Amino acid sequence: MLDSIPDLSVVVPIYNEVETIPLLVDRVSAVLCELPYSHEFICVDDGSTDGSAALLKSLAATQEGFRAVLLRRNHGQSAAMSAGFDMARGRVIVTLDGDLQNDPADIPTVYEKVLEGYDLVSGWRVARHQEDSIVRRFPSKLANWLIRKATGVNVHDYGCTLKAYRSEVVRDMPLYGELHRFLPALANIEGARITEVPVGHRARQFGHSKYGLGRTLRVIMDLLTIFFMQKFLTRPMHVFGSFGILSLLSGMVIAFYLAIEKFVMQADVGQRPLLMLAVVLFITGIQLFCFGLLAELLMRTYHESQHRPIYRIREVVGDLGEPRPRSAEELVIR
Repeated sequence: MLDSIPDLSVVVPIYNEVETIPLLVDRVSAVLCELPYSHEFICVDDGSTDGSAALLKSLAATQEGFRAVLLRRNHGQSAAMSAGFDMARGRVIVTLDGDLQNDPADIPTVYEKVLEGYDLVSGWRVARHQEDSIVRRFPSKLANWLIRKATGVNVHDYGCTLKAYRSEVVRDMPLYGELHRFLPALANIEGARITEVPVGHRARQFGHSKYGLGRTLRVIMDLLTIFFMQKFLTRPMHVFGSFGILSLLSGMVIAFYLAIEKFVMQADVGQRPLLMLAVVLFITGIQLFCFGLLAELLMRTYHESQHRPIYRIREVVGDLGEPRPRSAEELVIR
């Protein structure tokens, strides 16, 4: 019988893996049965079209401790993982890919590393299998390098799905787009303690990879989002306002120079491209400054409406009584 709050939840997103599912369920279940912790196993079908959903449904009906979550259509891996996080009840959540390239035997490795005091443990495929061609490995290495440089979170293998999270960390990380790749960076924004451990990497037994060069551009676009969130999430005026003031000042300096030429040197500046540049810079500066103000108002509305504090408490030591109620005004970004 399952505990109401299991120690461990294993979440696996599935998309068109009907041949792999029986092996996946058997191997993950075998690993979990050997652990001295209460556990649950959840597979999230992301709108598969090859019969994966029906197979998962039949397995969930007969196997204790296994649940299948079937999405209405293909939403993408981030949405599938988010659904799994929402359904998981465990104190620690471990994720892995459904193609068995992540070795289920590494589940205890990442789980027990969390118990050492970390909030997120990322798997690092040190020796990737040779079937991963240069067409797949080079974009992955490039993306990992860019993410490390942009976020400052020194994780070598962002693309490895095998990770372990404390449940309270993933509750604060809404996923959309391709943001599942950036979970360590998102967790870092929340103040999580992050580490990585070497894990195995197996050859794909069935089907073909669903990753390729097409995702690289989307990863870069989401990286810009993460960079902005990390640096300016609670102070958007700092970025928009800074560029706005720079643009305004540049336009004013150019306009002042042209005014001197016009009224002192009696030069004809009406057809000068520099005059157009001054006007464009001035208008752009005003627009950027207004964008900053609007972004600040949006952030205030976001925090007020959800009563979402701008801090995260790791722990409270000592009995200080019940905290006094906080008004919405106190949660607003100052």
